[in-house]
Amino acid sequence: MLVDIKGKDIICTQELTLQQIEALLKLAKEMKADRFGEKYIELLKDRTFLMFFFNPSLRTRISFEAAATELGGHAQFLEPKTMRLRKTSHGVEVQAGETIEDAAQVLDRYACGMGIRILETSVENYGDGDALLREYARWMDAPIINMADDKYHPCQGLSDVMGMQEHRGDLTGKTVLMTWAHGSLARSYCSVHENLLITSRMGMNVRLAYPKGYDLPQEEIDKVKANCEKNGRKFEICQDPDEAYTKDVEFVYSRNWFGPDFYEIGKEAEIERASKLTNWICTEERMKRTNNGLFVHPMPVDRGKEVTDEVASGPRSIIVDIAENRLHTQKAIMAMTIAGMKVEV
Repeated sequence: MLVDIKGKDIICTQELTLQQIEALLKLAKEMKADRFGEKYIELLKDRTFLMFFFNPSLRTRISFEAAATELGGHAQFLEPKTMRLRKTSHGVEVQAGETIEDAAQVLDRYACGMGIRILETSVENYGDGDALLREYARWMDAPIINMADDKYHPCQGLSDVMGMQEHRGDLTGKTVLMTWAHGSLARSYCSVHENLLITSRMGMNVRLAYPKGYDLPQEEIDKVKANCEKNGRKFEICQDPDEAYTKDVEFVYSRNWFGPDFYEIGKEAEIERASKLTNWICTEERMKRTNNGLFVHPMPVDRGKEVTDEVASGPRSIIVDIAENRLHTQKAIMAMTIAGMKVEV
């Protein structure tokens, strides 16, 4: 099957077909193996990719800039500090003297595509950031790529799976443990949601572990459950940090995320609450109970809180490989959605 997704917005992997996911992963692996191959280096020649960062970034900004450069194009950075969000009758808009409708249609004439990063600290309500991306997508013909919003992070999800496949091959029937961990960063849901959604799509068993008061949004859990049911796989919820680590687990994703009342209580109160749950941490002792489990994380790692140094820097940590994969999955996304590369799967 020849997969063609030219012009497609990439906002959440759940909105891609399995064939589209497989095509992106296949191309990303080929690009990694032949990083500066001649068939890739002019795909975006003389073209500009816009990047809107409402929130700062290390890996995301550098990897997207490098991706555009390696494809022969240019990535232009904008940090819209002066832009304020406002609610309208049809969603969320940026208030900066003009509507998204006007701004988007002008930007569409300048650029070949646009990435947007907008996390929970830049919005008032859960989902506002995601709504903003979709409003830009409504008015732009050029592809919108989600560089992490308050709900989803598709580039990270694809990179997680790519790294997991590189180390363990076919993921069908394997088990991933997604476990909450205490920390001092009050992290958002986006990377957690994407890993749960894409691993369940890929035929994996999913175990979700968290303490009382840290439930994820039910709409996302329902999607993960449905994915697992469709594939005949298990979806489990565990609320004990020791019982979660068992012999069938091959991947452990230990990460802090804030509680559902975060938008009411604020960051400082959330950090204070999470700091008391110190037993929720990934340790070598717990990892030894797994099936030679590999440690997965989107980075930055809150060492000593989410995971011990022994695990994060140990031989079964694949976090740096996954971080590297961000470059390659993003190149694949840009090549297929902007340059129009077609991939046979």
